[in-house]
Amino acid sequence: MADLSDGEENIIDESMNEALSRRYLAYALSTITSRALPDVRDGLKPVQRRILYAMRELKLNPDSSYRKCAKIVGEVMGNYHPHGDSAIYDTLVRLAQSFSVRYPLVDGQGNFGNIDGDSAAAMRYTESRMTAAAKLLLDGLDENAVDFRDTYDEQDSEPVVLPAAYPNLLANGATGIAVGMATSIPPHNAAELIDACLLLVDNRDAALDELLEVMPGPDFPTGGTLVESPENIREAYATGRGGFRIRAKWELEELGRGTWQIVVTEIPYQVQKGKLIERLAELIETKKVPLLGDVRDESAEDIRLVLEPKSKTVAPEMLMESLYKLSDLESRFSMNLNVLDRGAPKVMNLKEVLNAYLDHRREVVLRIAQHRLDKTLARLEVLEGYLVAFLNLDEVIRIIREEDHPKAELMKAFNLTENQAEAILNMRLRSLRKLEEMEIRGEHAELEKKRDSLEALINSQAKQWKEVGKGLMEARKVFDPSTELGRRRSVFGDAPAADLGDMVAEALIVREPITVVLSEQGWIRALRGHNNDLDKVKFKDGDGLLLSCPMETTDKLILMSSDGRAFTLGGDKLPGGRGAGEPIRFQIDLEEEHSIVDMFRLNPEGKRFMASKAGYGFICPEPELMSARKAGKQVVTTGAGNPLTITKVAEGDLVAVVGENRKLLIFDAADLPEMPRGKGVKLQNYKDGGMADAMIFKSEDGFAVTDTAGRQRTFADWRDWMGKRAGAGRMAPRGFPRNGTFQG
Repeated sequence: MADLSDGEENIIDESMNEALSRRYLAYALSTITSRALPDVRDGLKPVQRRILYAMRELKLNPDSSYRKCAKIVGEVMGNYHPHGDSAIYDTLVRLAQSFSVRYPLVDGQGNFGNIDGDSAAAMRYTESRMTAAAKLLLDGLDENAVDFRDTYDEQDSEPVVLPAAYPNLLANGATGIAVGMATSIPPHNAAELIDACLLLVDNRDAALDELLEVMPGPDFPTGGTLVESPENIREAYATGRGGFRIRAKWELEELGRGTWQIVVTEIPYQVQKGKLIERLAELIETKKVPLLGDVRDESAEDIRLVLEPKSKTVAPEMLMESLYKLSDLESRFSMNLNVLDRGAPKVMNLKEVLNAYLDHRREVVLRIAQHRLDKTLARLEVLEGYLVAFLNLDEVIRIIREEDHPKAELMKAFNLTENQAEAILNMRLRSLRKLEEMEIRGEHAELEKKRDSLEALINSQAKQWKEVGKGLMEARKVFDPSTELGRRRSVFGDAPAADLGDMVAEALIVREPITVVLSEQGWIRALRGHNNDLDKVKFKDGDGLLLSCPMETTDKLILMSSDGRAFTLGGDKLPGGRGAGEPIRFQIDLEEEHSIVDMFRLNPEGKRFMASKAGYGFICPEPELMSARKAGKQVVTTGAGNPLTITKVAEGDLVAVVGENRKLLIFDAADLPEMPRGKGVKLQNYKDGGMADAMIFKSEDGFAVTDTAGRQRTFADWRDWMGKRAGAGRMAPRGFPRNGTFQG
């Protein structure tokens, strides 16, 4: 049997929960700090930083020749990045795509993909080198500007962070998903960012509004129009969280004879043109955008998407608004300024990000100054030794020729340091000429001035900030707004009007005539056309027609329930005419004890006469009946045994009310109040029973009713029943319908 005594020493006794928790936490921290989140100082993730550093070590400067990407990937993977080659190459490709990053850090040669969504060629076919923007990030590495650490195999070293001569974090942006957190930073205009930094250099307490005056918002590499409100933009930068709506840029091309087409020249950031065209074609095929007739891609190097309208009478703005609503011609880029600040994840606002970057730059300036001072002092030390040698040349030569240990003797005789003595011993004979002594004295004087300047810089924060400003101004020349690289690409536009959404939604509906049918058992459907013979409409056994309403698919249907609620349904949302339709209670929340008493098309300019069985009523404007809620909107106040019974069009100057006691009262319609909701006023007074019917009519047309046979009967002496509102009225005239209503 095997001896397990040695293995038992490696057994750890702990619960599974504790073991998993501790190991998952270690994995999460590694993902956050080593993969997903960028550093606030240089704006880079480790793999990006390692790619640039490897290219620098390969001397792939902007003015050098290109090298195979496979060579660069192999260098990064072998020396710095302990992950797969595909992850490294994908990152390198993205750094080279002008439509992915605002300021490409890699100058690629070959197929690096395109905005259509096509992928890059294999790394063995492509070549690359650094851009001027990338070189700015690396300047200062030779002068101890930043700390270095061992690589993963401890065979070499790599920079912890790059010196970053400009605020790359915001200039190129970043996206990443870690464990339990994510980052999403839009790209910005580098010249504007540098201007904001210079503002903070002059005044570290500058307000956010001052910064936004020089840096108003993102600048996406693909251009487009930002339509976010200034208030939302400010809130996003104040908190570090928010979002920006960006729309495609378009222009109108006149084709003559009143015809036109729309040409899209810029599309939103991170939208693939190929998928966008597929989506537009799908919308045309499925007829979800009735305003759009055709779409063509005429792009070459620049984007040119041609949109043809269905009809020349279509408003171009309305067509584009409908496409913004249904396609990626409008997209939203979320901002979450979650970054690594000295190794710890933190959500920062705009001012905090810029200040953190400036603090890093001041530290870089200080470290470079100290490095240069150390080199200057070392050179001065050597020069001072040379001068001693020239002043005592004969003795120096004698010591070198005769002494067994000349270095020690030189140090002892002239009080030299070891470095000075070593330098004297390494001098060439031709350096002993008189002219060389003069040059040494001149160099010594210049280095003393340089030493004094560097010491003054190291001892003065004001001078350090001035040096930071000078460095930013130098970097700004690379991103000059007058150049193609530096010009602002995204422009700012007005946010769409609040009521435009309803107009667009209506424009997207195909306008067709329909007849809405509601059965006695509560089944609703929309029959095509207005000339339907309702007598031939089939219903389920035991069911029949209750209400019908001619309208169009773009109209709104209002249903009034017995408990005084108004429900709104879109004409395009109603079930089709095939079969029996579907129960109305699928679309509205209507209890079993209540029923639909009326159904009509919404007239935005119309008014309705509402009255309950108890004899109370008022005039209600029809727009007040609209409701987006499935539960409807309470319009008429009712109670037990007092349902809503009248919802008639309010056209006329007189009101006629008849009670269940067959007493008729006619009064002036001006006595009825106009109100959006409520119980109303008393129309007629009853001792027993309630209201049987009510209507509004015009005095010039006279008072007429319809008998049970469908014949209309006019009463010439109707004025005898005139009275004041809330009166008891008189018995209905002879010939009045037997059922006691105006529609027998």
